[in-house]
Amino acid sequence: MGLRASARLRPNAAAVVKGYVMSVSRHLEVRNVGNVLAVRFHDREIRDDAVIEEIGKELFGLIESEKGANVVLNFQNVSFLSSAALVKLIAAYKLIKSRGGGLKLCSIRPEFKEVFSITHLDRLFEILPDEAAALEAFEAAV
Repeated sequence: MGLRASARLRPNAAAVVKGYVMSVSRHLEVRNVGNVLAVRFHDREIRDDAVIEEIGKELFGLIESEKGANVVLNFQNVSFLSSAALVKLIAAYKLIKSRGGGLKLCSIRPEFKEVFSITHLDRLFEILPDEAAALEAFEAAV
């Protein structure tokens, strides 16, 4: 079973894929990779306030259930990210840090990187080219 097949799992289902524990919710796919939670977004566009709230609840619930968790947020599937979504990212960062964990972002489109740079959020978030690099960065920090 590959990662693409995982999308067929029902919401909040869990499975073991290539040795990783994975869960799927409405908006997020989460894999445990060592001591890191690798999170991918299902939504291509994160712009609707209701969707942003739902993503926030799913993400914050995940963070609160894993004290001290290191989290990689993978934006590979995301083609649009609203400013309200950025506010949620900042809140997630603060929650993760307060619980003793770390956050890294990856696979961010160039136009998003420009926004992160203009708003100086690139100073807050560590942005890596892909999920493998983000996972390696956590591994190297140990």
